Amino acid sequence: MTGATDGDGEAVSEVRRPSVAAVARDRRVWLILAVVAGLLVCCCSAVVGTLVALSSGLLSA
Repeated sequence: MTGATDGDGEAVSEVRRPSVAAVARDRRVWLILAVVAGLLVCCCSAVVGTLVALSSGLLSA
């Protein structure tokens, strides 16, 4: 049996995916994670602040 071929009958080289350790060393990954974490903290603190204000009656009409 022969290896994998493309439509022209030529052998297709295997593409290796980067390992998790290689991806973790990339600074862009850490920057994206930091931005996502910052947005998550901001959104959660806004929700908690709103709930505290509602429970203390500061936002009641």
